[in-house]
Amino acid sequence: MQKKLSAATICVQGGYKPKNGEPRVLPIYQSTTFKYDTTEQMARLFDLEDEGYFYTRLQNPTNDAVARKIADLEGGVAAMLTSSGQAANFYAVFNICEAGDHIVASSAIYGGTFNLFGVTMKKLGIDCTFVDPDAPDDVIGAAFKPNTKALFGETIANPAMAVLDIEKFARIAHSHGVPLIVDNTFATPINCRPFEWGADIVTHSTTKYMDGHAMAVGGAIVDSGNFDWTAHADRFPGLTTPDESYHGITYTEKFGKMAYITKATAQLMRDLGSIQSPQNAFLLNVGLETLHLRVARHCQNALAVANFLNSHPKVAWVRYCGLPGDKYHAMAQKYLPDGSCGVLSFGVKGTRADAARLMDAFRFIAIVTHVADARTCVLHPASHTHRQLSDEQLIEAGVAPDLIRLSVGIEDPDDIIEDLSQALDKL
Repeated sequence: MQKKLSAATICVQGGYKPKNGEPRVLPIYQSTTFKYDTTEQMARLFDLEDEGYFYTRLQNPTNDAVARKIADLEGGVAAMLTSSGQAANFYAVFNICEAGDHIVASSAIYGGTFNLFGVTMKKLGIDCTFVDPDAPDDVIGAAFKPNTKALFGETIANPAMAVLDIEKFARIAHSHGVPLIVDNTFATPINCRPFEWGADIVTHSTTKYMDGHAMAVGGAIVDSGNFDWTAHADRFPGLTTPDESYHGITYTEKFGKMAYITKATAQLMRDLGSIQSPQNAFLLNVGLETLHLRVARHCQNALAVANFLNSHPKVAWVRYCGLPGDKYHAMAQKYLPDGSCGVLSFGVKGTRADAARLMDAFRFIAIVTHVADARTCVLHPASHTHRQLSDEQLIEAGVAPDLIRLSVGIEDPDDIIEDLSQALDKL
């Protein structure tokens, strides 16, 4: 039996295998359309009878190669690239929900996703109940309704830095006959593979560590192939009953373990069209080739920075699960034994205005609306990414008014610490 490839080798060589005389580097198929010789050949593609390419909104060879690499890294059966992480989370839920349905989600999630579930999807008739991810099983379970279709959480919450108890969430989801969807953006499959802990679907903002260089916005959905949709056929009619837009195909019958991701591609992407461009997929693949190297350096640097901040007299608190005293340290040891990510949060002693002044004092640490790339950057979520949330919602999402989110890059850690030190000295 052939040895299973390691994550490092998949990062470099996964997804694309050139044949004799073909390009060594994954090509950019910068074409909207693909030619066929006969009407019947193309007709079979439209009927989902053959695999192939006819329009980039649905599939493209560059995108498919990168999606295969991400699926292999996560240990899934298939993946689909989207135009952004937000699109990935929307498609992941909307693929199994419709007006009148309900989902349950951890309250400790990215502010944009909180708004997506709590505001925008509500306008589509899909309600969401947010729960404290650290609450006991019965408390979280009480949020489920007969029309609940999914449970959602983030491996490492942005920016609350809470570590999700994936096994607990999977147990709760499955006891109610629904899949667990986990956003694994911060941990990446290098540090955590949620499928191994019971998750069913994984999403990513590939804009972050996977791209790694702040060049290309994108997202991905990965299907484990493990959830038994037919066992809960009445709950998921979109997968288990005929789709009239494809001549009555029933996805679970025709595609088996590939039912969920096939529907997401053939139906949602066909109709909503949030594709990732082949150019962006190419750039994403370049980032993926060094993911295993960069993630290790991010974690190493972040731990050094967290220890520095934790001992600084002007710092009120530090939240980083790599610190032994952190609330989520034990959880991180279970799910993230090789490191978590390069992002941490902290607060300074003083007022909200002091936090703003600190950010203005940095020399090379930049204030940007981004996180998780090679360069160290900083943000004050209450003023920026989460400014639409009320004070009560901020607290529920784990975002205190003084919280500063620091994304530690892969520069020399001594230089990062020196910039933090000189800025703190000015408070």
